[in-house]
Amino acid sequence: MSLIQLRKKAEGAHEAGSVAEPRFAPKPPWLKVRAPGGETYVGLKETLRKLDLHTVCEEARCPNVGECWGEGTMTIMLLGDVCTRGCRFCAVTTGNPRGAVDVREPEHVARAISKLAVHYVVLTMVDRDDLLDGGAEHVAKTVRGIHELRPEMLVETLIGDFAGRLGPVETLVELGAPDVFAHNLEVVRRLQRPVRDARCDYDQSLRVLSHAKARGAQVTKSSLMLGMGETLDEVRETMRDLVSAGVDVLTLGQYLRPTPKHYPVDRYVEPAEFDALRDEGLAMGFKYVASGPLVRSSYHAAEVFIRARLKPGEIDGAAEALRERQTAAALAAARLVCCPTCRRSGAFSPCDVTCRALAGGEVRSRRDEP
Repeated sequence: MSLIQLRKKAEGAHEAGSVAEPRFAPKPPWLKVRAPGGETYVGLKETLRKLDLHTVCEEARCPNVGECWGEGTMTIMLLGDVCTRGCRFCAVTTGNPRGAVDVREPEHVARAISKLAVHYVVLTMVDRDDLLDGGAEHVAKTVRGIHELRPEMLVETLIGDFAGRLGPVETLVELGAPDVFAHNLEVVRRLQRPVRDARCDYDQSLRVLSHAKARGAQVTKSSLMLGMGETLDEVRETMRDLVSAGVDVLTLGQYLRPTPKHYPVDRYVEPAEFDALRDEGLAMGFKYVASGPLVRSSYHAAEVFIRARLKPGEIDGAAEALRERQTAAALAAARLVCCPTCRRSGAFSPCDVTCRALAGGEVRSRRDEP
């Protein structure tokens, strides 16, 4: 089916199918996935509980959790679970945390993450309009803590718009220096007000992304949900605006309604349409576009990052690069867990002598300690 035919089909579905999907309407077959499982998934889940870490992957019941964890990627939410915004697509609790912040969280998360056999972590956050800097310094400290303990780990920060204030953007980019700075535009311009909180704004989000790039962000990233009533022309316009803002990576995925109280699904976008939009996005100038019904902002985040950094002729090396990173991550995590010097010193950085020896493969178990 040609792109023109897909466009007519999509716009026809939008015009004729503006009625919300029935409450219990079955989802199309391309949205069905297997339940997560496997040795890596089970092992990580057990370790997360021991370390008192809770992932967005689990809380949001992400359909890709098994795939992502199997590839050494996961998403952690910072600054609590109460958001000061109330977007109609999101199931996170809305309220006023009244400035409550766990000042120990950056160090706790950094220590816990460093012990996991993951090589890419996404740090996301609820909007915290009750804080003067929106939580930017808190997130930056967490990024720095992870990089001190695991310098090779890639860290993506998926943050809010900080109410349009650019100072917090600078704090995060310059103090935290994340490998990827992500902020989601979520929907096309026309749907901003009915879908996002009234304090969110299309141009405000673009300014945040543009300023992050101008202040030195290595890779910038954004995401759009489809199937909410947008037209293909509106999607293209939004993609061009993101390219103009200097965004490197774009993810496009199907919106799925969390509960009947949330914004209704207008239609289920077919996989062929996602494929066509991916090709268009690459032609527009994005370094990488992840586009598909089950794609989420953090979907295969490590693979997306690696492919965005590779030159066109090197793309075939992405799978091998991922395997190498996973192996290195497992060794680095074992080093921190098994090295007695690191654990007893309580230092925020691994020791030099012992850890260098263990990095060569001489990893001892706890039973071998004196």
